[in-house]
Amino acid sequence: MAGGATIFSKEGDGSVALTEKQKMFVQEYLVDLNATGAARRAGYKDPNKGRQLVTNSNVLKAIQEAMRKRSKRVEIDQDYVIGKLYEITEKKASDCSESDLKYGNKIKAIELLGKHVGAWERRESGPADEGSEDELSRSLRELAEGLKNDD
Repeated sequence: MAGGATIFSKEGDGSVALTEKQKMFVQEYLVDLNATGAARRAGYKDPNKGRQLVTNSNVLKAIQEAMRKRSKRVEIDQDYVIGKLYEITEKKASDCSESDLKYGNKIKAIELLGKHVGAWERRESGPADEGSEDELSRSLRELAEGLKNDD
């Protein structure tokens, strides 16, 4: 892999020992988070080996550390991503050809934010009143109505 930050520390500083092939797997895994593809690119004959590697505690620790270092290096974290998604949800959208933001993209941003806050998870107990609407559902409904009125 050309150019790139060192992912692994020297022995004795709490880092885990990995084989050269495992180190290559970790670097390749960061490309697309696809274990099978990373195993193939790292030179494993059986690409299914990737699924086994991501469950190996040493490899998993190396992946997590590499991701932490990358996040720090590029200054992108969960708060940044959520902030950008929120910005998209607040922008005006249109499906006309001149629009910078299409409805589908805005809806996808809303969907991703909804997943983040657990809006789509089933609740063990329903609302006290079957006719009641929780705050998030009400906000999403109002946002959808606002989108319809933008046309």
